[in-house]
Amino acid sequence: MNLTSDSKVIIQGFSEFISETNIVQMQAYGTNLVAGVNPGFGGQKQYNLPVFDLVEEVVAQFGTIDTTIICVHPYQVLDAALEAIASNIRQIIIISAGMPPLDMVQLLRKAEACETLIVGPNSPGIIVPGKILLGTQPSEFYTPGPVGIVSRSSTLTYEVARELTKAGLGQSISVSIGSDAIVGSSFLQWLQILDEDENTEAIVLVGQPGGGSEEAAARYITEAIDKPVIAYIAGRQVSPVKNWQQTGTLAAVIGRDPNFGTAQSKLTALKEAEVPVADRPSLIPELVRNELKILAVG
Repeated sequence: MNLTSDSKVIIQGFSEFISETNIVQMQAYGTNLVAGVNPGFGGQKQYNLPVFDLVEEVVAQFGTIDTTIICVHPYQVLDAALEAIASNIRQIIIISAGMPPLDMVQLLRKAEACETLIVGPNSPGIIVPGKILLGTQPSEFYTPGPVGIVSRSSTLTYEVARELTKAGLGQSISVSIGSDAIVGSSFLQWLQILDEDENTEAIVLVGQPGGGSEEAAARYITEAIDKPVIAYIAGRQVSPVKNWQQTGTLAAVIGRDPNFGTAQSKLTALKEAEVPVADRPSLIPELVRNELKILAVG
């Protein structure tokens, strides 16, 4: 990963998924935005960025690009991401929401073969407080410090950061992996990244109902993570939704725990892994402080 202020970053597409405010905020934060890519607009300037028709044209002028932020319409994301991978861009952040699942499956196969990190779709991106902002996260909620945040939510990611900042606990890295049905990088990947990051002392994991990623994360924490992890699961009061309209759905749940994907299933898995879970975001800083104290004493 290359997440420094020197990292060269481009934006593919200017659409409703990103605004001039977001771009200005990234530039003001010190993010090295070098260009935009918007087919048909090459040679122009948008949001004070030179615009090219193709990613390869940007690479020819500026050299190796570290990260692209993709903001095109959902059915154009696959083409944009494959174009980025073909130009040897190895970090891709997909802001766009609603990418077709089969397109995402195809992208993940290509990304794995090319060792490319995908964040999103439907993600506000990554921030390394004090160094670089990649995406639409509101930087005013963040301050540099020792707590890493990995989340499936968008707005809850910055709400947790705000609570930590108010309590005097800064953040090392904050990433929302995205909340579409299929996303690129997983909790497991980011837990490993944060566990190996020398600036991270504790990790906050923010989950929500649906799928089994929090349960997998709980098992992985027990097996492989050395740093303290604190969790928060949103949507505890949401009633489990069962959809029996399609045969495929019925087949998928045969033999599966009826609580699969529910908030309760995730809470149970985290409890079994002895991960402290906050009842609400405002209680996360207290749990983080407790874990850091235990770490200091130990």
